[in-house]
Amino acid sequence: MPPTTPESLGLSSARLARIQPAMQRYIDAKKLAGIITLIFRHGQIAHFQTFGSMDIEAGRPMHPDALFRIYSMTKPITSTAVLMLMEEGALRLSDPVTDYIPSFKDIKVYQPRGTADFGLVPPTRPITIHDLLTHTSGLSYGFEENSYVDGLYQTKVWQRFDKEPDLTLAQMVEGITKLPLAHQPGTAFRYSVATDVLGYLVQVISGQPFDLFLKEQIFTPLKMQDTSFTVPPEKVSRFTANYGPEEGGGLKVIDAPATSNYTKPTQCPSGGGGLISSTLDYLRFCQMLLNKGELDGVRLLGRKTVEWMTSNHIPAGMFDGGNNSMGFGLGGAVVLDAGRSTIPGSVGSFTWGGAANTKFWIDFQEQLIAILMLQFMPSDLYPVATDFTNLVYQALVD
Repeated sequence: MPPTTPESLGLSSARLARIQPAMQRYIDAKKLAGIITLIFRHGQIAHFQTFGSMDIEAGRPMHPDALFRIYSMTKPITSTAVLMLMEEGALRLSDPVTDYIPSFKDIKVYQPRGTADFGLVPPTRPITIHDLLTHTSGLSYGFEENSYVDGLYQTKVWQRFDKEPDLTLAQMVEGITKLPLAHQPGTAFRYSVATDVLGYLVQVISGQPFDLFLKEQIFTPLKMQDTSFTVPPEKVSRFTANYGPEEGGGLKVIDAPATSNYTKPTQCPSGGGGLISSTLDYLRFCQMLLNKGELDGVRLLGRKTVEWMTSNHIPAGMFDGGNNSMGFGLGGAVVLDAGRSTIPGSVGSFTWGGAANTKFWIDFQEQLIAILMLQFMPSDLYPVATDFTNLVYQALVD
């Protein structure tokens, strides 16, 4: 059999070559330390390239099997676990969360009254599992500096980890249920800790620790051998350093591999952002979704479930502020109108990214998967994901 070429997969080698200088510019300018780019189409890898360093200080060049903090790219995996339990008949997405986590029954909703005053009122209806999957529950993350609710998340959730490093997933979720919702369930999209609650839900319903469920039900069947919540000692040499911008230019280490919390066991595996993975491992998860739930003879989800998961589940304009180019499915964003977007793509594509600038998307129309891996925070400082998206689509020629 002749070797696979980009041309045999409908891509131009000459146009794919444009990726190299575009990514290398970020490295040469000392804006980013290292990058991996991958394009998969029609069942084959069409492009897989490394740039720069995985750890500048240690003198380690970026390697194809480097391990990355994928942060919120954990969310589609957690959502998959929930849907697997749904397919087994263990839950319904319409179920109130209180059926499984009783402490949610006393939760209140923040209601502003004027410029400074506010009240706490009962929810008009219970939070459902579907609300958690679509980030419409009213839970929050703590990102908004001027938000009363988000201020509580900062002090009552995130700062708690500094005082209680052995905090369990159950204790974290119990603390979340004591905070008010930012809005009534189902009325708005608000990115939140909802997927961490879903991880605990998986644990409660399955009777297994959440991390063990993912390992036994998803990672082992899909042969994702490098995906976990902790980097074991024998893999620390493959673990990338995480960087941020240095004042005055250049890069500074914000999380070194040898001293990272990711090298220590955790009692609170985060379904919203806690996984470590490699590029090829995450490709296998994406392949499963592209194949409508199956990979190499192993089926995790039914075809219709994947089609449903990757469909829009919220009112048009709720996710992207009224632009109507994007919607949100069960664990990721969905392209609704490619013409309204500022980057090329196809209607129905499913995508999400992570806080350290990782990104993936699955274009079902083009039978294409693209993955961008790097470790730099904050996620919106440089348009590297936009550049990569443009470069992927300009290389399609069939």
